[in-house]
Amino acid sequence: MNYGQALAELLAIQTQLSAEEILQAIETPPDPKMGHLAFPCFRLAKELKKAPPQIAKELAAKLLENRPAWLDESVATGPYVNIFLNRAVFAADVLVEVLDAGQSYGSHNQGEGQRVLVEYSSPNIAKHFHVGHLGSTIIGKSLDNIYRFLGYDVTSINHLGDWGTQFGKLITAYLKWGSREEIEKTEIDGLVKLYVRFHEEADNDPSLNDEARAWVVKMQNGDEEGLLLWRWFIELSLQEYNRLYQRMGISFDLIRGESYYSDKMDAVAKELAEKGLLKESDGAKIVDLEEHGMPPCLILRSDGGTLYPTRDIAAALDRYKTFGFDKCLYITGNEQSLHFAQWMKVVELMGCSWAAGLVHVPYGMLRLEGGSFSSRRGNVIKMEDLLDEAVARTLAIIEEKNPGLTNKESVARQVGIGALVFNKLYNSRIKDTMFDWERTLSFDGETGPYVQYTHARACSVLRRALSGESTLDFGEMALAMVSKPSFNGKLLTEDESFEILRLLKDFPRRIEDASVKYEPSIIARYLIDLSQAFNTFYTKHTILVDDNKPLRLSRLVLTAAVRQVLKTGLSLLGIASPAVM
Repeated sequence: MNYGQALAELLAIQTQLSAEEILQAIETPPDPKMGHLAFPCFRLAKELKKAPPQIAKELAAKLLENRPAWLDESVATGPYVNIFLNRAVFAADVLVEVLDAGQSYGSHNQGEGQRVLVEYSSPNIAKHFHVGHLGSTIIGKSLDNIYRFLGYDVTSINHLGDWGTQFGKLITAYLKWGSREEIEKTEIDGLVKLYVRFHEEADNDPSLNDEARAWVVKMQNGDEEGLLLWRWFIELSLQEYNRLYQRMGISFDLIRGESYYSDKMDAVAKELAEKGLLKESDGAKIVDLEEHGMPPCLILRSDGGTLYPTRDIAAALDRYKTFGFDKCLYITGNEQSLHFAQWMKVVELMGCSWAAGLVHVPYGMLRLEGGSFSSRRGNVIKMEDLLDEAVARTLAIIEEKNPGLTNKESVARQVGIGALVFNKLYNSRIKDTMFDWERTLSFDGETGPYVQYTHARACSVLRRALSGESTLDFGEMALAMVSKPSFNGKLLTEDESFEILRLLKDFPRRIEDASVKYEPSIIARYLIDLSQAFNTFYTKHTILVDDNKPLRLSRLVLTAAVRQVLKTGLSLLGIASPAVM
């Protein structure tokens, strides 16, 4: 049942407002002790020529005259009508809804017929996949999961940085100081060393930058020597990236580099010129955005070379032509916000009505002690090292706390990598995240391991209850139980149970809210709330009571519903949910 809708329909009978108008005004009180739903009466004062508190008092009394089974109490609190739900009816309603839907609970078809492209990760070729890529990769994957769960037709895109000045720099460095034998032996490490050396040498010899830019122009003109080296660098890089994506459980529908659009960029410049948008400035070609409060968008350098805006515009035009998307999300660091605002405004000025569907989703940096990172100076932490460290530290914790655990290595991988993901997703994406190993891997507090451990705790309770009934899984067992005449929702009316039920009911709304705001932290924080509520319940109440079968049954059903929602929520964040820890 949609209780807000049901209340709105009752109030519509008593007022001249429509149910839709009332539904928009209904609130959730900050403290459940004040009520579970509330309707402010201010807007009725003029119509009824009465003070809002008097209106609230009259409405509260009328609602009780023919109260439905779900309504327990209706009281006036100042200008508000506060509604208390019947806890027993609410318990049965929520549990049947959760368990009947199973792993689909919280999903719906709001996205049916709508296509969303999600571009994320997007590392630069010939550079290590490092900790700076973590934000884009896991925020993007979570949004990818959320939109699919809500019924959208999603295409995930890894837009590789495989074109531009950095390759001119790398080719210059390779031809001056590198060798094929050394690179084949060291792979991407060797490429990174050459890239770092280029910048060190260029500090003293600026002419190296001119040489690098010349190589970029040569490649744009089809120089075979440069293109052969470039393809080799890509091959070496993808070997590392694909290995790391596999470890993180990430795959893409489309992997395509900037280079794919290299033959489409002349058309962009031509169209901009034809529409009177392209201007010359010191030999370069720009689109003037002064009247829109932004610096000019640089389209072509003075030497004819293309830039990031040119390539992004070409990519957007090609994607709309190919996919006809409703939305195209770009998940990158907030330091790129101006870049995206500029080229997206250019697309709008080109007369593309679909430009409104281009959305930049910025996020804050992940910081470690010692500051931020720079691939130019080699000051990065490789993603592979970060994953290895997370798994090793988690395995050490497991060895200390539960040395007899089977599949320790597998659980350590799930928990360690999950901890890194949750640490980034828990805070609002726009905020910088300070990384601390001890806090990230803690099994207590607002962390991924805490949520995973709560899921495993619920699984443990259900396994003990299922002893001898191995043909049923948790969900089947719980649905069968909640359907029995012996199930009694009145046994789940204490505050700890009701808080869990209230959170379970709210799960679909939280998912939808996360999709609208492009904010996976809404789900991450929800999982902490649900985990804390269940652990409070677990501490205060015995679930497997021996002398009260109906009570045991009711609490097992509640536990199964919690387990299901925790598992679904973790999966939306891209995190595994081990059954044993």
